[in-house]
Amino acid sequence: MRIITVKIPDAYLRDLDELVKTGLYPSRSEAIRTAVRELLRKELHKTIDEGAFHRTLQSRPRYTSKYRDFDY
Repeated sequence: MRIITVKIPDAYLRDLDELVKTGLYPSRSEAIRTAVRELLRKELHKTIDEGAFHRTLQSRPRYTSKYRDFDY
């Protein structure tokens, strides 16, 4: 796994802490990973089937910035 920095509103942070406090998630990181996974699943799968999803990812161009290279 990679470490990233994300800025979020204080209200989101309080709510994340509440999810951890109530025991729904063991940490903020795990709650955020779950949220990102669900977002990706929802957004990437809503218009294409499973096989097309993987073909689409493989055929996408590589995005390059002057700082880092990212694979989709």
